[in-house]
Amino acid sequence: QARPVESGGGVAQSGGSLTLSCVVEIGDIDLVYSRAWFRQAPGKEREGVAVINHSGLVTYADSVQGRFTISEDNARKTVRLQMDSLKPEDTAMYYCAIRPGNDRYLDAERYEVWGRGTQVTVSS
Repeated sequence: QARPVESGGGVAQSGGSLTLSCVVEIGDIDLVYSRAWFRQAPGKEREGVAVINHSGLVTYADSVQGRFTISEDNARKTVRLQMDSLKPEDTAMYYCAIRPGNDRYLDAERYEVWGRGTQVTVSS
């Protein structure tokens, strides 16, 4: 299974925006899978942020609802996380993960294939 590759992290001011991208090369075009973004701040557990399933349905964590938007390109190779109205508490390492199926779990333990992460830092 190919590992997802994240990009787009960086430093933003409070109230600003960043866009993260995750590229996954899926060799089996018939594979049904969901893709999710997670984040982990120092000293905290990894938490689910947003997920998009094979059908294009999405789910967001309450903490980012209305501020973050997950989307994918038509080829389903790239999934993006548009982050607006950023807050200092959004500071974390952000990871992309995939799992077979058409569900919308935001539980980290349900995902086995992870990227290496991209750092997001929001200054106040």
